[in-house]
Amino acid sequence: MAFTHLNSLNAFIAVARRLSYAAAARDLGVSTSAVSQSVRQLEERLEVTLLTRNSRTVALTEAGHRLLDNAGPAIDQALESMKTVRAKRGEVTGRVRLSVPSASVSLILAELLPRFLARYPKVELEVLVDDRLVDTVAGEFDAGIRLIESIDRDMIHVRLSSPTRVVVAGAPSYLERKGIPNKPQDLLQHDCICIRRTPSGEPWAWELERGKKTYRVPVRGPVTTNDAELMRAMAVAGVGLLYSLEDRIEDELRAGRLRVVLAPYAAEVPGLYLYFPSRSQVSPALKAFVEVARGARAEGALGP
Repeated sequence: MAFTHLNSLNAFIAVARRLSYAAAARDLGVSTSAVSQSVRQLEERLEVTLLTRNSRTVALTEAGHRLLDNAGPAIDQALESMKTVRAKRGEVTGRVRLSVPSASVSLILAELLPRFLARYPKVELEVLVDDRLVDTVAGEFDAGIRLIESIDRDMIHVRLSSPTRVVVAGAPSYLERKGIPNKPQDLLQHDCICIRRTPSGEPWAWELERGKKTYRVPVRGPVTTNDAELMRAMAVAGVGLLYSLEDRIEDELRAGRLRVVLAPYAAEVPGLYLYFPSRSQVSPALKAFVEVARGARAEGALGP
């Protein structure tokens, strides 16, 4: 990788985003040593240290953070512009980066992504599945999917799914063994599949409601995880009660593998929405993605 300011800057940004020289080298299609040399030459030209590195980790210095924040978006825009120039007239190219919750994978994305890529094969999709609330702007995502109450009011949003409920459910074997809770406080005496969004965070309190009254129950149980599929599997196996979007466990409910309990206290939620900052910042690739999402929703292809 011959030294130029742009080559070395691109190498630095790749390392800074992945916090790995090896991963950056794979992304750029060059050797790790070439990436390391480019970053070192950039640091020599700027007379600052941008990255610190030991045998196991790579970290940004304060100067490195400033350079990434200021130069990263400009480099991305330049690369996207080059792709656009290579594209045929009317052809949509580029990349769409999405931050989505795990619930959207089976309910929305399993249908939407193949449909979009069949229509726009030159667009690259990058999807980060994370149930934590993510700052899409700071994380340099083009758009996100979340429940409407989690979306800032200044965001443009597009409905992807119908209103649903968040329910508590259990396997028949569990309910026969432990009994059926009749009120939210009863959950304190039950084994629950607990939700933890971050490794260091406390398990989520389950939120239930009836009329205008809301209940937040600090449940406990034998399994705590941030993986929704593991939660579902443990509930079906009779390990404990599950807290989930009703649509997400529709097959289990229909087959009788799970049963809803505390139905009068199930919280209503408006559904999942695609959201993004403003129309003025929408790239052709994201605009195409939004159009396909609207069409799929209108056709009823995205579930309930």
